[in-house]
Amino acid sequence: MTGETPRRRFPLAVIPVAVFALLAVLFWIGLGGDPKNIPSVLVGKPIPAFELAPVEGLNAPGFSAADLKKGEVAVVNVWASWCVPCRDEHPLLVALSKRSGIKLYGINNKDEPENARRFLTTLGQPFAAIGADRDGRVSIDWGVYGVPETFIVDGAGVIRYKWIGPLTPEALAGVFSTEIGKAKLPPASAGS
Repeated sequence: MTGETPRRRFPLAVIPVAVFALLAVLFWIGLGGDPKNIPSVLVGKPIPAFELAPVEGLNAPGFSAADLKKGEVAVVNVWASWCVPCRDEHPLLVALSKRSGIKLYGINNKDEPENARRFLTTLGQPFAAIGADRDGRVSIDWGVYGVPETFIVDGAGVIRYKWIGPLTPEALAGVFSTEIGKAKLPPASAGS
């Protein structure tokens, strides 16, 4: 054997290490992003067609796409009674529903009617209408990854913003209020 064999193996041994290092760097960069800024392909697009029955035994109407095409900016919250972050954000939704000009709608995701009723009876009922999405199909059509998620929809029924996770007082006072303001602008002005 000659002394050249170890030299040829050295470059081949470096390739897996280099690939691993590159993937580690890309992963590290990805961790630096804000998980609330996961892009949604539905932002800027019309809401999906849907019609949900009301939550059984709750004195609130069901919820459909027609509710979001009445010329008013609306907020749609996807929630469930079994969701701890939903419970944490709920007082903020109650406060938001009392703001002038903002209608709040709910999609109750994969929940039992009696649990949803108990949740709203205990914590307050901020929704103009609530649809029971028992199998989660409508939530999937909205691009929901998990609850809670909250959408801002303009008066033409176009999704303008998506917030992933529970709303916070800071987000509600800051970015969320800003996005509601943008949704009130005519479509040509909304992006500026």
